[in-house]
Amino acid sequence: MSVVIDLQQSVVAHLSADPALAELTGVYDGPPPRAAFPYAAIGDGLVTDWSTKTEQGREIRFAMTLWDDGEAPARLHRLTGAVEAAMATLPHTLEGGQIVSLMFLRTLIARDAAGPWAGLVEHRIRILQD
Repeated sequence: MSVVIDLQQSVVAHLSADPALAELTGVYDGPPPRAAFPYAAIGDGLVTDWSTKTEQGREIRFAMTLWDDGEAPARLHRLTGAVEAAMATLPHTLEGGQIVSLMFLRTLIARDAAGPWAGLVEHRIRILQD
């Protein structure tokens, strides 16, 4: 199995179990066909080589988008903060490797006038593969 898939499964399980995120109706490994607001979905991330002379590695720009249909972004601000805090406690052992670096990069909250609020939380994750 790909180390990226291992990472996604680990994040879904970890965030789904976090009590600070209990307000989410779900944490999905990709866009769900139908979901009630608020929910979180893992987006496509940029994966690059991060190998050493002796070990294979990957650097992943890991993006998660939270969606909410509220009138104001207050709940989404709270939830993106909770995702950032939960990611800081993500277990570093994966089935196919070891997370050696996990760094918060950015949060962006925006809204299309005709649609729901979107909150992007992005991390840079470096993994050495087994």
